[in-house]
Amino acid sequence: MSTNTTQGTALVTGASSGLGAVYAERLAARGFDLILVARRVERLGVLAKSLAEKYGVAVRAMAADLADADDLRRVAGELSSNAAITMLVNNAGASTLGAVVDAPREGIAAMDKVNVTALAELSYAVLPQFKQRNSGTIVNIGSVLSFHILPVSTIYSATKGYVMNFTRGLQQELAGTGIRVQLVLPASTATEIWELSGVPLAQLDQATIMRAEDCVDAALAGLDQGELVTLPSVEEQELWERFDAARLALFAGAMRGKPASRYGVKG
Repeated sequence: MSTNTTQGTALVTGASSGLGAVYAERLAARGFDLILVARRVERLGVLAKSLAEKYGVAVRAMAADLADADDLRRVAGELSSNAAITMLVNNAGASTLGAVVDAPREGIAAMDKVNVTALAELSYAVLPQFKQRNSGTIVNIGSVLSFHILPVSTIYSATKGYVMNFTRGLQQELAGTGIRVQLVLPASTATEIWELSGVPLAQLDQATIMRAEDCVDAALAGLDQGELVTLPSVEEQELWERFDAARLALFAGAMRGKPASRYGVKG
């Protein structure tokens, strides 16, 4: 399909529903061609056709399960070889909430493969061409559970903690270049992941749940404003700034060659 887009192509994972589908819609409206990645090929096909007709951009559906090594390699190959790609949205995620001792092994494995391995591998795949032309955007979807843990979120929080630290590390590596890397940390958002996780949205305080459309719009506004870390639902930006300052102070305080005095160790 021919297109007049000047934005290049955005590859969006987990694009068949929720935040991924909204990202696809919003990026198409901005003039991006799209490669939509998800397991549910039927949904992808319907969405791809709808967006192409509505916005006049080229949209390709790419059925892939990012927990499958072969499928992951195929998507990574697309990212490393397609010079038209200018944006990667690492949105795909898996969630199984519950006590670790009761968690099915396949649920833990899926969270590790999708939330950690796939996100890192796809970022690694696209970075060489971004660095070569000194431009490109990576958006990694973390969670407020990247920096917080609930009794039912041990594994999920651990995987999202990786997303946060991996993304912030990339930001430091790429500082001063033309490559943008954004970390998005949503709180409770109205997507299907809750039903799949075993904790239905109906069990949550409804006043704390954000619409997927509002979450993505806030995240894209944050990207436009140059934010490195976007927390769509946090009103006081100072909260994150104080959190980050405390992190740096704690790290600096750890740079001592002697045990802390409270341990009574005579060095």
